[in-house]
Amino acid sequence: MCRTATAKGNDNKSIDAVAAVQHKSANGLGDGEEWIAKLDLKAFAKDVYDLGKTFEKQQGPADVRHLNKMVWWSNGCGLLGFFTLGFTPLSAIFISLFTFSRWTMIAHHTCHGGYDKCHPNRTRWTRFKFALGSLWRRLCDWFDWMMPEAWNIEHNNRHHYNLSEVDDPDLLEENLADVRNSDASYFVKYMIVAGAMLTWKWFYYSPNTYKELKLAKMRREGKTIPSDAAACVTMRSILEGSNRFYTAWEFFSVVIGPYMLIHFLLFPLPYLGLEMYFGMEGLYLKAITNLIIAEMMTNVHGFVAVVTNHAGNDMYRFRNSCRPYSGSFYLRQVLASVDFDMGNDATDFMHGWLNYQIEHHLWPSLSMLSYQRSAPQVRALCKKHGVPYIKENVFIRLKKTIDIMTGKENMKWFPEQYEAEFLKIDAAMEKEKKG
Repeated sequence: MCRTATAKGNDNKSIDAVAAVQHKSANGLGDGEEWIAKLDLKAFAKDVYDLGKTFEKQQGPADVRHLNKMVWWSNGCGLLGFFTLGFTPLSAIFISLFTFSRWTMIAHHTCHGGYDKCHPNRTRWTRFKFALGSLWRRLCDWFDWMMPEAWNIEHNNRHHYNLSEVDDPDLLEENLADVRNSDASYFVKYMIVAGAMLTWKWFYYSPNTYKELKLAKMRREGKTIPSDAAACVTMRSILEGSNRFYTAWEFFSVVIGPYMLIHFLLFPLPYLGLEMYFGMEGLYLKAITNLIIAEMMTNVHGFVAVVTNHAGNDMYRFRNSCRPYSGSFYLRQVLASVDFDMGNDATDFMHGWLNYQIEHHLWPSLSMLSYQRSAPQVRALCKKHGVPYIKENVFIRLKKTIDIMTGKENMKWFPEQYEAEFLKIDAAMEKEKKG
């Protein structure tokens, strides 16, 4: 379920899809893309930049109170799950929600720096402190399959600043090229997708984020980057011994071993005490079973909310990199991201605040509350400039994501002529800015 060393792009196109690409290359723009020729990229970039600065300046105590509220909601799910863990399968729902929200909401936005400038506790709630530096901090702040330092590199740097380029480590169309191009039946492909939904965090995401951490170290040390660095590292490649970036022992002892031991064995240990003291047989085993069920549930929940953010036949891909926070950068964040249902804390909590993906990618270092407040203005801004702004129900997006994974549909390529033209505009704007 990942791109291979030889994957150069998706070639699993139907005749109609190829014809559409050829038609597009002949006239520069495809159907419904007339707005690209009319876009004033410079004005669009200025409006996005100014709006982001407005919300950044408005952040303060209200954002901290909102964060604290969401932390309480997340912790409340964790407590309900823990105190019912040995008694009812319902505990799995609460543990799943705790794990999901602790990552997608609390860790995600804190690690991006969303509270760096407004939270009074600078010893914890900043991108430079949260969950970093020791197993203790990881345990207290964000304990999951992924190592926080590795996830910060893979997600905050590589994904955000290479969105929908070949160098984007989360580009689904590339990562699933082997499945898309397979001659297997769609039934088999759907079974592969189902398996991925249940296991993707530990099977793919944890080992691949750790690979990106290793690559970042190699770049800092001036070492030669392997030609197959874009190929994913998965649990399969680790066990087969084909992973060249770290040993299996290092991965298990540093990254996933502590989580497996503490979360699945030590965390439910009080139920073993209750079992032995009160003679209530089976409590400890039931607690472990519920944790395993919760793990599968939170994998599925995370897949639905996370993987669907940038996939679909209406999402664009790009050939070349662009300057961070340039006109092309801002445009790409809108064209390669999708929002879901939104507008109140309950809805947003269940989406892990990933339903504001466009706003988050435009300004990664704002708070959750700022995204909630900014979304209507971002939609209005995009409408003003004629830029498509996609907001759909998450389950519609799941269908579109699965179509990409199985090769039923293809993502769109941004017109090459205009991609190059916009990059030239970016360079001119940068030169003008420097005087």
